[in-house]
Amino acid sequence: MTASKANPHMAGRDYYEVLGVPRGASLDDIKSAYRKLALRHHPDRNPGDAQAEARFKELAEAYEVLSDPEKRSLYDRYGEAGLKGVRHGAFTTVDEIFSMFGDVFAGFPGFGGLGDFFGTGGRGRRRGRRGQSRRLQFELDLIEAARGVTRTVVYERMEPCEACSGSGVEAGHRRETCPQCGGYGQVETTRGFFRMRTTCPACAGRGEVNRHPCAECRGSGLTVRKRELTVTIPAGVDDGMEFVRSGEGDLGPEGGFPGDLYLLVRVKSHPLFDRRGRNLYCRVPLTFAQAALGATVPVPTVDEEAAEVTVPKGTQPGTVLRLRGRGMPDLETTRRGDLLVEVTVEVPRRLSQEQRRLIQELGELEGERPGPVRRGFLDKLRELFGQENQ
Repeated sequence: MTASKANPHMAGRDYYEVLGVPRGASLDDIKSAYRKLALRHHPDRNPGDAQAEARFKELAEAYEVLSDPEKRSLYDRYGEAGLKGVRHGAFTTVDEIFSMFGDVFAGFPGFGGLGDFFGTGGRGRRRGRRGQSRRLQFELDLIEAARGVTRTVVYERMEPCEACSGSGVEAGHRRETCPQCGGYGQVETTRGFFRMRTTCPACAGRGEVNRHPCAECRGSGLTVRKRELTVTIPAGVDDGMEFVRSGEGDLGPEGGFPGDLYLLVRVKSHPLFDRRGRNLYCRVPLTFAQAALGATVPVPTVDEEAAEVTVPKGTQPGTVLRLRGRGMPDLETTRRGDLLVEVTVEVPRRLSQEQRRLIQELGELEGERPGPVRRGFLDKLRELFGQENQ
């Protein structure tokens, strides 16, 4: 739809051209055009775009004039000059536009009612404030973090007051239209040649006043209640991760959107495992005989059963053996890391006579035939002292 040519008496902007409608457009056509263009240039859809915000305000100014029969008639006859002395335009903030024209967007398809999209709902009345978010700390052990867990958490949040059904008004009464702003939520003041619109101080921009607040909730419409919630923590979660359950925080006053619930996960340290990303490290002590002769030994896992690792003969302390796929699962791919087994050799502190005798015999044999590591060390030692004696 294209706009017709402007009236020759007009000076300044052509409001019909701004909205893209002909001069004979019906009120429904004007409202539809404004709604469509306002959505396109809405500041929330164009964050940081000063041109979009300026266009949004221009559209609102055009709509204010063309949607009012008296203002439109004056504009059609005399252009902007005919509006002098008549309250119109001069929108300085986006909130002023939402306050005046929020009802234009109510029930818009695809947005669940654009009165909510703009934070408004009806004649200048704002939707209630968003509720506060709640935070809980969720403590797990490493085994639970590896397998995932479902728990029921109990916490407190603000919910609608039963005494007043969340209205904040004492039974038998209702809110009244604010006498200071007439329900618009905005008041206009004039200073010289300038007119300014500000939030109404009497109703804080709500357009209504509560002269009979509920005694139970003191007019807030909310009271503290305990809530039980079943939460599922996926396998592979790590310490410090935070999960969000949307809408499970405090309900907002006066029908405002609820806040969220943030679950901070704390994973306790484990006596056997050290987590490093998806991999797990575990130190397994061996006897000298197991390390020297080789063995198959059991090792712990985060699964429901233990695993076995084969220790090759001659394994040295500090050797790391890898069990693939026995570590922590990845949150996104569910693929598991590895279990890295670090071998240590335990030296007995107390020996029986038989053990002492056998170890002494072994020591004598080792002295006659030292291993390659010890032999290399002894060679370097002789070389060092041999040089000093020259």
